[in-house]
Formats: sequence, C-alpha cells, structure tokens
Amino acid sequence: MQETWRWFGPADRIALSEIRQTGARGVVNALHEISYGEVWTVEAIETRKALIEADTSLGLTWEVVESLPVHERIKLGDGDLEPLFETYRQSLRHLAACGIRTVCYNFMPLLDWTRTELAAPVPGGGTSLRFNLHEYAAFDVFMLERPGAEEEVSPEVLTRARAWFDASDSADHDRLLAAIMAGLPGAYARYDVLGLREILKRYDGVTRDDVRANFVRFLEAVVPTAEAAGMRLCVHPDDPPRSLFGLPRIVSNAEDIAFVLDAVPSPSNGLTLCSGSLGANPANDVPAIARRFADKIHFAHLRNVAKDADGSFEEADHLAGDTDMVALVRVLMAEERSRRSEGRADWQIPMRPDHGHELLSDIGRGTHPGYPVVGRMRGLAELRGVMATIEALEGSAA
Repeated sequence: MQETWRWFGPADRIALSEIRQTGARGVVNALHEISYGEVWTVEAIETRKALIEADTSLGLTWEVVESLPVHERIKLGDGDLEPLFETYRQSLRHLAACGIRTVCYNFMPLLDWTRTELAAPVPGGGTSLRFNLHEYAAFDVFMLERPGAEEEVSPEVLTRARAWFDASDSADHDRLLAAIMAGLPGAYARYDVLGLREILKRYDGVTRDDVRANFVRFLEAVVPTAEAAGMRLCVHPDDPPRSLFGLPRIVSNAEDIAFVLDAVPSPSNGLTLCSGSLGANPANDVPAIARRFADKIHFAHLRNVAKDADGSFEEADHLAGDTDMVALVRVLMAEERSRRSEGRADWQIPMRPDHGHELLSDIGRGTHPGYPVVGRMRGLAELRGVMATIEALEGSAA
C-alpha cells in the first residue's frame, strides 16, 4: 500500500520534513481555510501543492484530499442545492486539473469524529483519544438538555452520567465541550452548548431516510463529474458509528455502505475503509467488510480501538485493539494484487496511520488531537512490518 500522512497545512505544528522522517511520501491534505460551499480554485490548490512539493529532496506529493466538505444544507436537503452541487463539481474539476484524483469526504450531520476525552492516560505516560458513553450522555441529557436523550441510553449509563454531572464543575463542562468539538479542523463552525442546541433544531423532524435520500441526491449530482474527470470519491464511515444528539448517521455498517455504493454505481463512488470508525461498533467485522467492498476501497485509515461493554471505546495501539489488523491488511494487499493483475495503473491503495497516542516528545506540543508525530509514526512502523511480512509470505504486489 502507498504510505501517506495526514497534514493540516501551514498551520500544522508538524513540519513537512518531519513527515519525510516517518518514511511516508504521500501527503493527505485539504484547504481547511476555505469554508463550506466555496470553490477550491486552481490557484489555491496549486499553491498548496507547490508548498508540499517545494523541497524536492523530501520527495513528498499531495496524493489524497481529506476532506472536500459537504455543505450542511446538502445533508439537510435545504432549498435550491444546485449552486452548492456546482461548487462541489467545480472543485472536483479543479483538483483533477491539478493531478489530485482521490477525495475523501463524509456525510456526518453537523459534527465530524467525536470523542469525550482528548488526553486519556495510557500506561507509561502519554495519552489517547477516548469516547466515554456516560460522559456523552451527561452532555446530551444534562448539559444540552435534548428532549428524549435519556431514552437513548441504558439506565446504568444514565446513572453514571448523572453521577458524573453532579460531581463536575464548569471546567469539566468546558473540557467536555472542547473534546466534542475537536474533530472539526479548519474553517468549520464550532458551537457552545446554546449554539449547538439551536443548530440541532434544523434537524427536527429529519429522519434517517431523509438523510439517505439527500445523500443519494448529492451522489447523483457529483459522481458523474468525478467519473468524467477520472476521480475517486471515497466516503468515510461515521465516527463513532452511531447516531449522536439525535442526528441520523447513515454510514455505520456494511448495510449502510452497500446502500451508498449501490445508490449510484460507478468506479468513482467508493469507500474510505476506516478500521477505527467501523471497529467501534461491536457488530462490525472489519476484515469481512473490507473483503466485501474491496474493489470499491480507494483509501484506507488504519487504526484500532478497544471497546468496553457499555459502548465506550479508546484508541488502542495499531496492532493491539479489537480489530485483527493483520487480517485486514491481508485483505487490502490481496485487492492490490488483483488490481495489478488487471493492469491497472492505480492499483495501489493509499493508506495512512490514523489517530495515534501522544507519546514522548509530542506530549504538550499542541498537535491536532489524535494527530501527533510519534504515535502515528509508531503505528506506521508497525503496519509497515505487517505489510512486509505479508509480502514475504504471500508474494509482492509490486
């Protein structure tokens, strides 16, 4: 697989030279400073691409866009959407003209990935990202005060949520809110409790079927343009794979993925296989999902989570969580061999090590939550070892 690394642009505390030191050569990037619904111009794309590739000794290239965001009105099906569809199509055309042809995106309403702790301690020091169901419930029921929220968790979780809230203070509330909002990079709206309560009203009465229909409408509008430009769109699964704050999430399991891919059949309508997002649902067999949709996987996020019985989970070491990472990598490499045997020039699947632990010199550095250098480099090294072993045992895809 092609080793890539997510970089948040010039504001990232991680330098491009450090990415090269990890061994990765492909960069996963986005123009986070551009707001929803605005065109990514050729000039803006070329400027970022030139920055990434300026030092030829590093050998870095911009390989994947993550993400080209979908405007909230599209998810809601709100009003005349053709101008927003055309903006998205134009951005796709501009990216293709600049030689960037893989675009990761998601269709999660309002929020991106969501955690309740950004610095859960790990043995020996360092921290990880964590989702505590009782803290989420405390926020939803007692801080957000969303009607009906208490009915969506078990009595046991609700009791723990009440105990947490009763023992908490304003600093705890601020920390929890900041954690929940942390998954939104760049020019994305962040909310306080009152603001989130207000914006959620836009989804009153919007059902799962409504969001699905709006997603299909989006795909019908943009996939033909992507296909004509030779681009690969790859939807990212919901993280976590469950509805949050009453918002329907519709890319959480194999059935959801099949619906999306079958809605608009095209080589350009594909999947970002995120092992951590899918792995947070105990019902998901991630290697089996990868096997089922292997020919539509255009990008892979490889990370692992360790789940608790109540639905909480924590980011684990890449090879130490609940997902059999060796089995998953084997599926992806087998798909690469199949593509190469067909003579495809794009047989490689770009892969990046996802959320890493904050370790050693990263502690206190202030990198984007979940995206330190050392923890991700450790994960990449472990994954590289798995790939090398599979190549040696089963034959090289190269």
